[in-house]
Amino acid sequence: MSIPSNGIVYGKIVDNEKKSLSDVTVTLMQSKMDPQTKKVKEVLVDVNITKANGEFRFESLALTNKYTLKIAAIGFEDIDKKFTFIDFPSNNNAEKGVINAQNKAVQPSGNGGAPSFKLPDLDRDLGDIVLTVKTEELQSVVVISGKKGLTMDIDKKVFNVEKNLVSVGGTAADLMKNVPSVNVDIDGNVTLRNATPQIYIDGRPTTLTLDQIPSDAIESVEIITNPSAKYDASGGNAGILNLVLKKNKKNGYNGNINAGVDKRGGLNGGAGFNLREDKFNISVNTFGNQSKNVNKGTTEIRNLVSSPNLLVDQNSKNKMNGGFLFGKFGIDYFLSNRLTLSLGAIKVHGDMSPNDFLKTDSIYDGGSQLSYSERTTTNSRIFNATGVTGGFKYLFKKEGEELTGDFNIFSGKNETNALYSTNIFDVYGGVQQGTTLQNLIGNGTNKFQTIQTDYVNPIGEKGKIEAGLRVQMKDMTNSQGNYIFNNSTNSFDLVSSSSSNYKNKDNVYAAYATFSNTINNFGYKVGLRAESSNYEGELTDTKQTFSNNYPVSLFPSVFLSQKLNDNEDVQLNYSRRVNRPFFMQVIPFIDSTDPLNWSRGNAGLKPEFINSLEASFSKKFKGNNSLLVSVYYKGSKDLITRYMDTITADGVKRPLSTYVNANSSRSIGTEFTAQNTFTKWWDANTNLNIYNSKIDTDNVTGTSQDAITSWFLKMNNNFKLPSNYKIQLSGTYQSKTNLPVNQGGGGMGGPQNSGSQSSSQGYVKSNYGVDLALQKSFLKNNAATLTLSVNDIFRSRSYRQYSESDFFIQNSYRLNDAPMFKLNFSYKFGQMDASILKRKNMKGESEGMQGAMQGAQ
Repeated sequence: MSIPSNGIVYGKIVDNEKKSLSDVTVTLMQSKMDPQTKKVKEVLVDVNITKANGEFRFESLALTNKYTLKIAAIGFEDIDKKFTFIDFPSNNNAEKGVINAQNKAVQPSGNGGAPSFKLPDLDRDLGDIVLTVKTEELQSVVVISGKKGLTMDIDKKVFNVEKNLVSVGGTAADLMKNVPSVNVDIDGNVTLRNATPQIYIDGRPTTLTLDQIPSDAIESVEIITNPSAKYDASGGNAGILNLVLKKNKKNGYNGNINAGVDKRGGLNGGAGFNLREDKFNISVNTFGNQSKNVNKGTTEIRNLVSSPNLLVDQNSKNKMNGGFLFGKFGIDYFLSNRLTLSLGAIKVHGDMSPNDFLKTDSIYDGGSQLSYSERTTTNSRIFNATGVTGGFKYLFKKEGEELTGDFNIFSGKNETNALYSTNIFDVYGGVQQGTTLQNLIGNGTNKFQTIQTDYVNPIGEKGKIEAGLRVQMKDMTNSQGNYIFNNSTNSFDLVSSSSSNYKNKDNVYAAYATFSNTINNFGYKVGLRAESSNYEGELTDTKQTFSNNYPVSLFPSVFLSQKLNDNEDVQLNYSRRVNRPFFMQVIPFIDSTDPLNWSRGNAGLKPEFINSLEASFSKKFKGNNSLLVSVYYKGSKDLITRYMDTITADGVKRPLSTYVNANSSRSIGTEFTAQNTFTKWWDANTNLNIYNSKIDTDNVTGTSQDAITSWFLKMNNNFKLPSNYKIQLSGTYQSKTNLPVNQGGGGMGGPQNSGSQSSSQGYVKSNYGVDLALQKSFLKNNAATLTLSVNDIFRSRSYRQYSESDFFIQNSYRLNDAPMFKLNFSYKFGQMDASILKRKNMKGESEGMQGAMQGAQ
């Protein structure tokens, strides 16, 4: 008698509270004899995923086979459940009969022991299968084997903030001081290989400045020295610093609180909480930081325009008093296994009240004193920013194929008020002769919107196509009035000629496509990006308008890599990028609000195009050691650079800062980055960059400054001591190098990607600095930490600049508040109960919240 092969098995997966569990993996295995080994083994028959009600079902099963259900769900104990539809008795139990799966009798027939069958029910109901919850304390609270401080790939370096102790309680600018390849000057301006990088947050550009982002919100920093066509082509004279923010990647809940104080009494603190339950992922974070820094400086300017030459000697002292508040909220909704929706919001408030004191002596060559004055400045700067972001991520049935889309809306406002009170003294008797009062009152808005979509599709076994579209729209307004006190009317009068009122719009449209593949040990990635842009500007007082439409430009990129062996790789890459002049660089308005520093834009500026070429070699050594060596070249045509000119006003010839297109510029260098583990308790990363740079300004001055060879060294040491102590010792050295890159922007976090404006008329003298931090972990599972840090221990990270032209010679010196002591406490808590996780697609989780911070873009 033949047995049918159309059995059906079904059941329901529940937890110990009898609640249905969806998205549980149920794997059906069959016991089968291996004809070669003559041994029984299990082979895969089918896989099922439970529905929302916890049910599963398998059909068309052979009744005579033996099966095993392997049931696995994240956070539950795995179980195996064996079953058969019918069982054939052996000779010694033939007379006893057997029971089938549904307890149907199988009676012996009495014909020599051969059983006869009463056909069973073909449906097998396994009923409710209970999974046991596996609950444990969240181990991320205790870092047993932490991440590497620095992870090196051929195309980028990833610096994990987890090991960075000296920036605890600070801002992103403080954090960057210990990031390899990155240099931070006394004002917090960041350079990457001596040029301004673009600042990204979670893979998207942002208009927030680094001092508006708390370091405690950052999980890691990606250093991308030569971005591919996938990234914005703007800001092309340097690479990208991508700040990856902390997100909830654990099931259940976790959070942290922290608080600290510095030597000036400046407070910092914050809290974060993440919850992952059912189909929702919720994240809330808030931070605050006070700044009470003090810095001093001197400036000596020899004016070569006047006859005899005039020497201006200035001494300044700045006291900062203010702070910012930062908050973000994000929520993900896992609509299905394949579709995730995200929504986020950000709020930033800043209130800064710096006070400046400036003494100025003006002396003619020969010793004849012209004037002496003391100026006190009282400032108030307030900014508020709000952002909203939303997006989706859809995973297709094909492994690796996905479509994402997101939007970002950012709106900010700022208010400024600066009162300058200048006391003028008799140069001979030292008697005060009078006082001038100047009041600058201003406000502005900044709106930023982006819409972007990206598509990824694997081709073949290792190939992949990526493509995307992006629209970016900026809208900015500024109103600033310059008022001089009139003693006769006892009121402030507006000086319209030195007031600044304008508005502008700047739009960029882009599309890109890349294809990557691997052939044996050789990999390649080629891409092409197309961008066009336009801007419109207006001086609202005079109704003068300025506009420009940049046609479509193409930006190719090529990345080639060869794996030599398991420990060695080489790569060669090329990219083309652009710097377009931003609005303040092109409007021909003379800003004379600061009598000592006049400036003007240049309406004739052209975009600057950059070609970058980089070759890299990486090698892994025994004992967790690695080395990355890169040789790079950047060549720019029509470099946009600051330039010091002169202007005659009211019969007086004075210096004027403006912008020009230099003929070209080039930078060539070699960079070494090493990750070393010397002992179980000591590891370090070291970065050395040696470079030569030159700017050709023959088209402007007829002569160019000589090329400068410079080097930059940075080293971070991490020590693990007994009793849960840790020490971090970090140091930097910057040799004589080109004048700093101007970052543009202001209190609102202006255009970080406005391009590098490297000066061709001077250099910065060498400086070095050493930072130290000590951390102690305690309480259960080391959930609490106490960190004491000291920045710039030897007061050596000063800023000394030399500038020279046909019109002036300038030396300046400034030193920030050093050494700076900070004491911070933090406490982490968390519980993982995976019974609240019912989502199978972990890839969607890891990237689910694509930007609770991206609303700030």
